[in-house]
Amino acid sequence: MAGVIGCPAAQSRSPHLFRHWLDQQDRAGHYVPLHVEPEDLERVLRSMGQMGFVGANVTLPHKQRALEIADDVSDRARHIGAANTLTFGKDGRIHADNTDGYGFLANLQQGAPNWDPQQGPALILGAGGAARAIIVSLLDAGVPQILLANRTRARAEELAQTFGPALHVIDWEEAPAAIADTTTLINTTSLGMTGKDPLTLDLSALTPAHLVTDIVYAPLQTDLLKAADQAGATTVDGLGMLLHQAVPGCERWFGFRPQVTDDTRRAVLA
Repeated sequence: MAGVIGCPAAQSRSPHLFRHWLDQQDRAGHYVPLHVEPEDLERVLRSMGQMGFVGANVTLPHKQRALEIADDVSDRARHIGAANTLTFGKDGRIHADNTDGYGFLANLQQGAPNWDPQQGPALILGAGGAARAIIVSLLDAGVPQILLANRTRARAEELAQTFGPALHVIDWEEAPAAIADTTTLINTTSLGMTGKDPLTLDLSALTPAHLVTDIVYAPLQTDLLKAADQAGATTVDGLGMLLHQAVPGCERWFGFRPQVTDDTRRAVLA
């Protein structure tokens, strides 16, 4: 047994993904969505090993709190400051890791193989747990500078203190103008997600030289990606990040390393 913990969790496509992989390999196992309120998170996590769970993915808004609760933390998760992959030991201990950055880069490399991270600065919208993982992955990949815009500037400033001078915070209102000075645009907020407020930014500065990706995958083609397509930019949807970040967890919990293919995408979307 494994699952995905969120608030909400019902919208997650991860259960479809793991069902596909388990069936494909003819492996026994189940992966279920688990809606957990923030005040219940620690009590739920502490009981999951006893309930037969081997692990869980963690999504909004629990990624940073899950890291605090865990008994053992990987260097990667500690550096990012958030966890998305938990493993429950037979001794009752909780191990926390973060595979979001791995999934993000693997998705870009698969969806935009010509993307060169060293070509120019990146603009990130949002400063949550996913943004932290993406910042680390971009810096490790060689992106020379990251501009960070968040609706609450103080939260972005906290990340700037954590990740150093390569991260430059700008006001949310400055983001449209900053697009012209970057080559990569990444939305890590929930804006544009089904049931959430739309992402209302002036995107007229987008050009065919830009790469635009949105970690939102419901809907698959967000308004941001539609606008980027119209501008001729290269676009990568958020579903691939979900698929790739799940690979290490599947290997850890169920004992095999799955492949992310077109069949995987079709199965999850179906």
